[in-house]
Amino acid sequence: MDHRMPDPGDALTGVDMFAGLEPEVRQRVIAAAVPRHYRKGQIIFVEHDPGDSLIIMKRGAVAVFRTAPTGERAVLTVVRPPDVLGEVSLLDASTRSASAEAIEDSQALSLSRVAFMELVHSNPRILDAVMRSVGGLIRRLTEQNADHVFLDLPGRVAKTLVRLSGESQAPMITIELNQSQLAEMAGGSRQSVNQAIGSFASRGWLRTEGRRIVVTDVQALRRRAGMQG
Repeated sequence: MDHRMPDPGDALTGVDMFAGLEPEVRQRVIAAAVPRHYRKGQIIFVEHDPGDSLIIMKRGAVAVFRTAPTGERAVLTVVRPPDVLGEVSLLDASTRSASAEAIEDSQALSLSRVAFMELVHSNPRILDAVMRSVGGLIRRLTEQNADHVFLDLPGRVAKTLVRLSGESQAPMITIELNQSQLAEMAGGSRQSVNQAIGSFASRGWLRTEGRRIVVTDVQALRRRAGMQG
């Protein structure tokens, strides 16, 4: 997949939340942050854990999910560089509202709530970026709720694949997500999602390669999901 990656010379390059900071302030943020490495499948935090840090993605991918009392998962979003996760808990000093799991080997920076709040107080412009981030999260959740009302399961699977394809214009886009994880994101059973994937494959819109999905016709998936453009 074609994703934006931070400049190795500045771990905050591309991170909207810190885009307006002066270079010396950005360096102080980087100095205050702790490097983290997460193995694929490693749980980063779970729902109701203390919300004591902001996670700034540098490499890899993290799935943010909620777990039902039955044990079923609902994936809310997949976070990739240069995005962040955990900002909601930092704002209200509450516990984590969801869990997070690395779905690829990942590298990140962890910025403590204390350091984050000091940064906010000294650089109020950051609040604008934080609010935009939270607003984007609310819009995604609202759209997901609407999708469950207005789209059938194959439509939701198609829309999830389009989102995971990002802005790539490549003729083939490889998505590192197995069908169980895709089912969690689309809100369906694995069997039903497998049937939708098989249907899309028979139409030439994608193919599966082990635990990967290779999208070959994003526009067809967009049409199946009822998306504009």
